[in-house]
Amino acid sequence: MLKLSSFFLFFFLFTSCSIKNYDINQSKIVIIKSPKIKFADLAYVRSTDKAVELELFIAGTAIEKIQINHLVCVRAGCMSKAGFNEDYLSEFYPNSLLQNIILGHAIYNGKNKIENGYAFTQIIQTENVNITYKVTPSMIYFKDKANKILFKIKDIK
Repeated sequence: MLKLSSFFLFFFLFTSCSIKNYDINQSKIVIIKSPKIKFADLAYVRSTDKAVELELFIAGTAIEKIQINHLVCVRAGCMSKAGFNEDYLSEFYPNSLLQNIILGHAIYNGKNKIENGYAFTQIIQTENVNITYKVTPSMIYFKDKANKILFKIKDIK
């Protein structure tokens, strides 16, 4: 019985981030600045209704892949969304923040969302965050001055 449960644990851990049939696959220019990640180059954004993948390239070589479904997986391994936020971004962020930024969805349950046609802006200030978040049809911009984090995702022209 122990061997069977070990097999299922092994199977779950190694297949939890292995979604490969994405509905959307787009090339983007991505800039990420955080205390642990510095990146500015081409990326592929792939998504389904349940998962998101951000594959980062430098000079045509894949350097990192961030897969998000019920866990967040990077080359170093998989972790909970809260664990990823704590290690890579900010412990004060909601679990869905990274996925919502990559997809251009509202963050913080739409708090302070101001719509302008096909675009929207959110300004979120608390004692732990100072966020400006803007989404247009061709660009996603997220900046948190309090935690020194920047995400910019632009269409390739």
